Amino acid sequence: MTIGKAVGVAALVAATPLAAHAQTRIPPEAFLAAVQGKTVTFHDYPSGLLVGTEEFLSPKLSVWRMEGRGCVYGQITTPNGQICFLYDDDPDDVPVCWWTFQHEGRLMVRLANFNRREIQEVRSITEDGLNCPSTPIS
Repeated sequence: MTIGKAVGVAALVAATPLAAHAQTRIPPEAFLAAVQGKTVTFHDYPSGLLVGTEEFLSPKLSVWRMEGRGCVYGQITTPNGQICFLYDDDPDDVPVCWWTFQHEGRLMVRLANFNRREIQEVRSITEDGLNCPSTPIS
């Protein structure tokens, strides 16, 4: 699936305007439906540096890999219009939460923490798996 198709699918499902900055919020359920069974690469915005790659195994389970590091499995939840990930290696048991949106035709995620203004851009969505060991089956 191309990024444009994923953005189109997610935006058509139930997009809600976010602000006058040419951004369109994408509900977490629409984003997850577009990426389920797919592998997504995330790049820092605006630097373009690769942050990592996430394989969405189901709407409730993903596996994340940062460059040069191993695989980490995460439980996915969708509270308050956010997508939240609680990864197996998280020392404080606090999930990392994001808002998904479309900006100028690009699929983006913004950290749902107002103390940090991190934004990442989805650069590719593929059918390729991460080939991580011990993939959970639930």
